[in-house]
Amino acid sequence: MNAIANLLVALVAALHVYFLVLEMFLWTKPRGLKTFHNTPEKAADSAVLAANQGLYNGFLAAGLVWGLVHGTPAFALQIKTFFLVCVIVAGVYGAATVSRRVL
Repeated sequence: MNAIANLLVALVAALHVYFLVLEMFLWTKPRGLKTFHNTPEKAADSAVLAANQGLYNGFLAAGLVWGLVHGTPAFALQIKTFFLVCVIVAGVYGAATVSRRVL
């Protein structure tokens, strides 16, 4: 069961690394424009905000990876739980304020 849970945590971390790449590096590129349904003009105007958001997604991914590699199981669980709750709160807030697709 622990291995499955860790696999799911790793999947969430990988998704957040992907979000980081999309928001920090691909925001104004065809892939980013298509993913976020942006026009080139809108993407250019919001690129700094998107990069900031991408950085936060990177921090979430880093926290989850930290929880996965930490050597003390009880503390690792606390780390993973904290960062997963952060992901859930960010997703719920994004769904409520931006689009349900965020969730």
